[in-house]
Amino acid sequence: MGRTLIEAVGQASGMAVAGGSERPESDLIGRDVGTIAGLEPVGIEATGDPAVLFGVSDVVIDFTTPSLTLSHLDLARSTGTALVIGTTGLDDVGRAAMVAAGDDAAIVFGANMSLGVNLLLGLTRQVAAALDDDFDIEVVEMHHRHKKDAPSGTALALAEAAAEGRGVALSDVADRGRDGLTGARQRGAIGLAALRGGDVVGDHTVIFAADGERIEIGHRASSREIYARGALKAAAWAAGREPGFYGMADVLGLT
Repeated sequence: MGRTLIEAVGQASGMAVAGGSERPESDLIGRDVGTIAGLEPVGIEATGDPAVLFGVSDVVIDFTTPSLTLSHLDLARSTGTALVIGTTGLDDVGRAAMVAAGDDAAIVFGANMSLGVNLLLGLTRQVAAALDDDFDIEVVEMHHRHKKDAPSGTALALAEAAAEGRGVALSDVADRGRDGLTGARQRGAIGLAALRGGDVVGDHTVIFAADGERIEIGHRASSREIYARGALKAAAWAAGREPGFYGMADVLGLT
């Protein structure tokens, strides 16, 4: 995603790469970020110190890991720099930290940055609200073999949307794994299944299944460019924005 973002910024009008950070132990530190992305040099070297990045940027885009995102939130708070977060795998502590950081900086979080997925979230909420417990809800996702977290952040967001539509807490109804003699499916449960393999960018399907009929709505990503486009849209929206915790629905005017 870092490479894809650098390329996308280079093609966007009114934007420029201000810097890039890598893990402190990375052998990419000191190399030109354009070269790292497979492009022409841009005259900016990758740093191992993210504080440098926050010091020179109007907006920082973060697609890293939960632990690094927490440290980036601290930097956003201390510098007032807007932060767009596409990191997945954040737990309740991470989500609370994002909300708190909104007191001091514009924080935009998206479990998925694509326009299509954000529309799917809204549709999932609406369909769940329209159907009763006669319809079982299952969220199925598939990603490439290298993805570290499961279920995906997008799958969890879709399950949250379904739970909101039903007026229940996902923590009370989520079924995140079945193996062995599990017994019959619980009425009202929202199931999540994660598949991994190949180079799949991201497939998500929400299934509403009742006796005699089934409704399926979904989204398939064939390129990471869709996430980069959404992240840049969020960055442009967040630049100069008042402090607060925002979502992609805010960015896209879907609230």
